[in-house]
Amino acid sequence: MGIRNNSNRVLNPMAIQALDKFKLEAATELNISDEYKSGYWGNITSRECGSVGGQMVKKMIQSYEDQLAGS
Repeated sequence: MGIRNNSNRVLNPMAIQALDKFKLEAATELNISDEYKSGYWGNITSRECGSVGGQMVKKMIQSYEDQLAGS
């Protein structure tokens, strides 16, 4: 096995705060436990974290499709 390469990095460092805000918005929309508001996600279940990520991807795809459609 080779050395692991972390591909989960933000390509634009200026986007880190915006992505954090986006993650919090997605968690709020899904009524995830308020424990994430402290910034620590360790007490959140894997299912809830996956739901937040899925919601983020869903909204990103919708935004891109809207841009393509010219809306």
